Amino acid sequence: MSAPHRSYVHGYDPLENVRLQDQAGTLLELLHSDTSYPAGSSVLEVGCGVGAQTITLARNSPDAKITSIDVSAESVAQARVSVGQAGITNVEFQQADIFAMPFAACSFDHIFVCFVLEHLSRPLEALAILKRVLKPGGTTTVIEGDHGSTFFFPKSEEAQTAINCQIELQRAAGGNALIGRQLYPLLEQSGFKSVRVSPRMVYVDATRPDLVDGFTKKTFTAMIAGVREPAISTGLVEPQTFDQGIAALCRTTEPDGVFCYTFFKAIATKSA
Repeated sequence: MSAPHRSYVHGYDPLENVRLQDQAGTLLELLHSDTSYPAGSSVLEVGCGVGAQTITLARNSPDAKITSIDVSAESVAQARVSVGQAGITNVEFQQADIFAMPFAACSFDHIFVCFVLEHLSRPLEALAILKRVLKPGGTTTVIEGDHGSTFFFPKSEEAQTAINCQIELQRAAGGNALIGRQLYPLLEQSGFKSVRVSPRMVYVDATRPDLVDGFTKKTFTAMIAGVREPAISTGLVEPQTFDQGIAALCRTTEPDGVFCYTFFKAIATKSA
């Protein structure tokens, strides 16, 4: 998407691609186990990125026809390779901007949007556009996180400061890292019906070593650590404070540590 509409605060470097893949694998059951589409249905995946969610989406609905789009040609190319290597054949990729949608009205039976609205300056307009290309009676599934839902032990003001830097940088870029809590009103205001939202909490302690590594370390802490340079250069935080915050987040992965984060998954319908 063009700059006024979307700015991906996390960047597009290879390390971010690895983080996205780690995130997708770690959260597969929590976020995607209850998403599948009937044979023969047409599905639009919006903002597919490097295909981190696409593989799971396609495997859950092997007989659906999936069209996956992203504004980044480079991301689409990487997604196409990843999906091909996974042996998946029911996905077609296309570079496209959500605010200049190349599809006719009522083109798809279902729409899937994961970790996209948080990066948009006009999420209501985006949802209205998506509703237009959805067939009457079709569904939209939206998944977003909410950085304000984070809590952890041991408690650390420096860790919270580092997290707040990411929230502020995303806000300054036109996005909203707290958008998970707004899915219900956003979908209602954009005209969808039968909106149902369910919170999906990630709870991590030493009894869940896969989540300690895959989520606390490689997903969330890696994401916050990735904004160190812009957070410092824009004067949001002193280097020492930020580094102490990252150390405190890492401290939550020790045997007595606890980390929690909540995602929100919404499903809504277009009126018949």
